[in-house]
Amino acid sequence: MAKKSMIERELKRQRLVDQYAAKRAALKAIANDQTKPMEERFKARLKLAKLPRNSSATRLHNRCQLTGRPHAYYRKLKVSRIMLRELGSAGQIPGLVKSSW
Repeated sequence: MAKKSMIERELKRQRLVDQYAAKRAALKAIANDQTKPMEERFKARLKLAKLPRNSSATRLHNRCQLTGRPHAYYRKLKVSRIMLRELGSAGQIPGLVKSSW
């Protein structure tokens, strides 16, 4: 089980990303538009830099929804390899059969 503080930190980052997504997209569109004057694009970059760092989507990290484990994460199921094995053995994931020989 991951530390509660790490799980909460990721949730806080997710909330910030959701909150600032529209504003970041608008500023990025202005900053990357080559038809706009250089001063306007530069001002958009400065405004973008003033936004919280954790509002950037690249700062998010995938975590298992059951344990909070950051490594060996299966995106399709949103769980770690350990929980995938346990849930598969318990028969809680449709179509998954744990092999044994």
